[in-house]
Amino acid sequence: MLQRIQSIYLFLVVIISGVLPFWVYLWTDNAGEAVYAESDILYSALFIASAVLAFITIFLFKKRKNQFVLNRLNMILNLFLLGFFVYRSLVLSGETNVSEKGIGMLLPIISIVFLVLANRAIKKDEDLVKSVDRLR
Repeated sequence: MLQRIQSIYLFLVVIISGVLPFWVYLWTDNAGEAVYAESDILYSALFIASAVLAFITIFLFKKRKNQFVLNRLNMILNLFLLGFFVYRSLVLSGETNVSEKGIGMLLPIISIVFLVLANRAIKKDEDLVKSVDRLR
């Protein structure tokens, strides 16, 4: 059933990880130029992997346990991405002419929030199915 709330959360993760990093700049370099995800192969690959994993998870609605596990993997992937961003922001010099970190660095955090919400909804579905099975 694709009309469940966790499918909406996962679709938002697909949008956040697959589309927004290529429109929203991640940070600005010392020259004042905006750096997008497509300028670095590692960031693009991690964002695309997160979006593909969320898209695949949408269609596993009959296998809720697998959906739950894949969401956990996607959270770990987003935590690695967030770790790379934190490392990169610490390596960037903070008090140069341009010391601006972009809003794109928050995208993994937003993705993790939606993945947690999706996992909570999947858990509720699983508990509902287990309670109905007990009644039979």
